[in-house]
Amino acid sequence: MPIRIQADLPAIEVLESENIFVMTHERAANQDIRPLRIALLNLMPTKIETETQLLRLLGNTPLQVDVELLHMASHVSRNTSSYHLNTFYKTFADVKDQKYDGLIITGAPVEKMPFEDVDYWEEMCAIMEWSKTNVYSVLYICWGAQAGLYYHYGIQKHMMAEKLSGIYNHTVLNPYHPLMRGFDDNYYAPHSRYTEVLLEDVQKHEDLIPLAVSDMAGLHIIAEKSGRKFFVTGHAEYDRDTLAKEYFRDVNKGINPKIPYNYFPDDDHTKTPPFTWRSNAHLLVANWLNYYVYQQTPFDLNQLEHL
Repeated sequence: MPIRIQADLPAIEVLESENIFVMTHERAANQDIRPLRIALLNLMPTKIETETQLLRLLGNTPLQVDVELLHMASHVSRNTSSYHLNTFYKTFADVKDQKYDGLIITGAPVEKMPFEDVDYWEEMCAIMEWSKTNVYSVLYICWGAQAGLYYHYGIQKHMMAEKLSGIYNHTVLNPYHPLMRGFDDNYYAPHSRYTEVLLEDVQKHEDLIPLAVSDMAGLHIIAEKSGRKFFVTGHAEYDRDTLAKEYFRDVNKGINPKIPYNYFPDDDHTKTPPFTWRSNAHLLVANWLNYYVYQQTPFDLNQLEHL
């Protein structure tokens, strides 16, 4: 089933070339089906790339999804044109009176900074507070996950000795949890970050359930018992070449980064990385949409404030 987005969004051409079912607003208006309303708060500097990655995952399920793209009004994007933002994105002020079945909050390259020093932190807090009454389930990604754990539970992030970058093996801790249905006992997923959240800090909170962990990369997926919040510390949405782009960007900056772990064959950056996490990424988003959005959210979204 399709994702429903604006007819001239640049991602459409890429998604249609991959046979992802995309439906314009005009066509969807003629169907007697209530689509899931999903807001995507895109904090990444490469907004077009990130929106395409996440729309690809949202579009590969039997559900019709109406996607609203959001960006921060309190932050000036230097990597995305004002035309693109003004044409395809809304701000929190535009949607704060609306209600959504789901919300995705992406990562952001600000994890070295204290949360309160991020220029849009006040707006971020307002959105996370708003989501308690206006969104049924929130999927937090990477820095977004760390921000959510800090805001809702006071869980601190910790600097690592060096950047975590690569494809890491993970073990499913709770195979019977609906979010992990269909996952192999072990699976691969990308990480790209300088900070981490510690398992022992999460275990102090009875409302939080660690679902997957890596010996090398630490916690990967954390669920709130209610199903209203999920925290994913990695980047399941990454394309095959995203880590390569980050690596070569850092090389060109003179940072002298390490080769991403378990990524390039034989650690040879001239070789094409195998796409070993794609099926897990699709499964993760499909399970979230199915079990915690479609099957749980009320048909009348106005009932959210009473849940």
